[in-house]
This record gives sequence, structure tokens and C-alpha cells, in this order.
Amino acid sequence: MKVLIIAEHDNQTIKPITHHIMTAATQLSQTIDLLIIGDQCKKAAENACLLPHVQQVLLADHQVYAHQLAENCAALVAEIGKQYDYILTGATTFGKNLLPRAAALLDVEMISDVIRIQSADTFVRPIYAGNVMATVQSTDKIKMLTIRGTAFPAVKTLPAPAAQLVVLSQIIENTLSRFENQQLTVSARPELTNARIIISGGRGLKSAENFKLLEAIADLLNAAIGASRAAVDAGFAPNDYQVGQTGKVVAPDLYIAVGISGAIQHLAGMKDSKIIVAINNDPDAPIFEVADYGLVGDLFKILPELQAALGGE
Repeated sequence: MKVLIIAEHDNQTIKPITHHIMTAATQLSQTIDLLIIGDQCKKAAENACLLPHVQQVLLADHQVYAHQLAENCAALVAEIGKQYDYILTGATTFGKNLLPRAAALLDVEMISDVIRIQSADTFVRPIYAGNVMATVQSTDKIKMLTIRGTAFPAVKTLPAPAAQLVVLSQIIENTLSRFENQQLTVSARPELTNARIIISGGRGLKSAENFKLLEAIADLLNAAIGASRAAVDAGFAPNDYQVGQTGKVVAPDLYIAVGISGAIQHLAGMKDSKIIVAINNDPDAPIFEVADYGLVGDLFKILPELQAALGGE
């Protein structure tokens, strides 16, 4: 049984989600290869060789794969993937964009958001915003899975490379789409899906200006800032802050929910957090049902007090 992991990277480093996928892959097989697709991404491939359990790092480095557009990257995955029993990637925007296309080209099903591997052909995934766990059995020869990183611990890198680096010759042109531009959010704070501490705001903050109350506390805690969908839809916070079923799924050590009622959509993205603290003026808010600690009160009084207690001005 052979596993192919499609790695996420920025051409220099391997993103943390791939470290979590590796743990899931070891539950399926000890024969694991890693695929790096991109342009001028040899440095990322060299870093991938430091991951444990990897036998080969397959490098597809060519300008046709710049920006890792799904249309031709999926064709490459489908071509290479025929020799594997499992193809894995993260349940992220990248993975959900790429893997369904590759699955269609291989004429097999794709199982998304896997949180547990029961056996070689049986997997568990959440449905109905995480309120029901579905056990799915696949009879396909090639099993294609997106892995929810929060459900598996991350592997640690090795002190020296152990995998063989193999340069691929396949060049598949992209005739269906082209890259126009991108706008990247630059922040000194931790990235939301990797942060150990997250403080999130909801509609209870009432305005984008009030949302800034979270920034001072986030800086004191070295935390990332998140938001509920209601806050994002109201324009209080940018889309990339959104935590929830249609946003980012997180599982930090500490999650502080400020002015968030606790709709199912939001809970689906954060209820696996190790410790949940809720601040809300409604004692009947659903968020308190999942919170380890709850504080009922006016957030506009509580946040300045919290900031002062943490040593802020």
C-alpha cells in the first residue's frame, strides 16, 4: 500500500498542515511519498526531505505550475497518482480546490474532512456542521482524502534529510485558467490556523472600530484574531479572519470568543479547541454550552479590564 501526500508550501517552507497529514498517512502505510508542485520551489522540496516517514519527495518544479493553479496541477496529480493506493492533502482551500478535480480525472470518489481513520478503507468525517459523524467505507482502488489537520497531531522534522529527492519531468500546460493577481494580508500576529491562542469577535462588538479592542489583547497574548461569519458579513472584519464551517477550522490551546452567540456554523470551526472562554452579555447564548469558562457581562467593560490584567495600558 502506497500513500502520496500533496504538500502545501510557499516555495520555501512546508506549511504546518502537511505535518498533520503525515500523521494520518502513517496510519495507512509506511510507504509514503510527498509531492511538491510549484515554480522555483526546490527549497521547499529540500525542507520536505526533513519530514519523517517520507521515502521520496517528488518535485514538479516548472513555470507552468506557478501559483499552483488547480487545473493543471490536478492533471499532474491524476497522472502520478495512478501508482498509489491513497492520495492525501489538507482539508484547506488548496486541498478542496485541487483534489476533487484529480478524483474526477481518476474516476474515483473523494472523501473530505477526514478526522479519523478506522481501517484501510473506512474513514470518519463530520457532517451537519459537525453535529453528526459519518463513517464512510470506500471500495475504490485509489482512495482520495482531504485530512482535517486539527484531528491529527503534527510530526516533527528530522535533524537531517532522510528522503530521496526525485525531480519529475512531466510538464502539463494550463489551458483553462490563468493567474491575474493576489493580495496577501501581512500580519505580525500568528497565522489563524496555526496559532496556539485565538481571540475572536462577533456581532456583539457592533462595529469595525470596536473590533480593534481585540488587537491590544491579541498582542499581549501573542494571539491570532478571528471572527464569526456574522461579524465578517457585517464588515467588522476581513474574510480571512472567519472561523466556522464556511471559514477556517481551528483547534488552538485557548480560544476566546467575544460577543459571539455560538451559532452552529461557528461552533463547527472551533469546538475542538482545548480551552474555550466565552464573553457574552446573554447568559443563554449557545456558546456557553461548549465553553470551559464563561463570563456574562458587558464586553466593553470586560475587555479593558482584561487588557489591564494582562499588563496592557
